[in-house]
Amino acid sequence: MADVHSKEIRSYNMSRIKSKDTKPELLVRKFLHKNGFRYRLHVKDMPGKPDIVLPKYKTVIFIHGCFWHGHEGCKLFRLPKSNSDWWSEKINKNSMKDERTIDTLIDSNWRVVVVWECELVKRRLAETITSIISALKKSSI
Repeated sequence: MADVHSKEIRSYNMSRIKSKDTKPELLVRKFLHKNGFRYRLHVKDMPGKPDIVLPKYKTVIFIHGCFWHGHEGCKLFRLPKSNSDWWSEKINKNSMKDERTIDTLIDSNWRVVVVWECELVKRRLAETITSIISALKKSSI
């Protein structure tokens, strides 16, 4: 099936998709800061440029969008019907890159927390953040 937009319009639409300071990321950052945790953002010299790095706890947090990272079984992840082969390959590559990044960080003795976009809906937000904070407090130095 052909794309319904011209190449220029598609390019513009894709350029509007944020990779930093997304709503899910801001939610997690706000809760962490409110609970006294200090962190660094998007550390360029770390594998995968984690969304949040808590050096004191040797922990990184990745906030994954369910679509872009292929969250299987999630209602927010649905492969587009147009150009589905391309999208399937792109999302699979993203998932494989995520796995390699996480393995590299774990091998370097970093704790890795992955928070999915769907976990941050209102009814699950408090539960997700509370579990992150309790895990961090248990590993306090």
